[in-house]
Amino acid sequence: MNRNLLTATIGLTVVIIFGYYYFQFMAHENVPGENKCRLANKYLQDGKLDEALKVFDEVLAEHPEYKEAYHGRAITLMEINDFKGSRESFDRAIKLDENFAGAYANRGILNDRTGNYEDALKDYRKALELNPEIAEGPGLIWRFLHNVSDKPPSIADRSDYIEAELKKPEAERLLRMPEIDAQQRMYKK
Repeated sequence: MNRNLLTATIGLTVVIIFGYYYFQFMAHENVPGENKCRLANKYLQDGKLDEALKVFDEVLAEHPEYKEAYHGRAITLMEINDFKGSRESFDRAIKLDENFAGAYANRGILNDRTGNYEDALKDYRKALELNPEIAEGPGLIWRFLHNVSDKPPSIADRSDYIEAELKKPEAERLLRMPEIDAQQRMYKK
């Protein structure tokens, strides 16, 4: 490869990465608190849960009706196993917007993790009813950016599985499979 082509390729890569981060995390706010919420979501994605929670709480102190901040806060609390706080934040996000499919999907995951399978199934089905695209799960670009080679199970897959298992006699049900359950991903849309 000649030197000019290599330089052009590196330059283009830098521009694309900068553009992605600018529009993802630094673009102008359309809603007050949006930039801080993006920062908190970035912390959440990076596994910096204490920082994420702190920023979500700051956003909510300034903008107590910001449903996306409650949603992010709920996911963060679920990740640190504060299931009561997580449920309260999901419920608040849904109260602010009864058509918030992502909040239903993630509250379904919370219910699933805590063994409330009937409620998980209801939340998964509601999320799918509100936004059928959620059934697709994380896309190829998300999987590439997060180094996930195989497509993880979607909430559609999980809800079908739960529904089938709940039809069986209780002694025959298999509702927990830790290796597979750990692959389930949150829904941020």
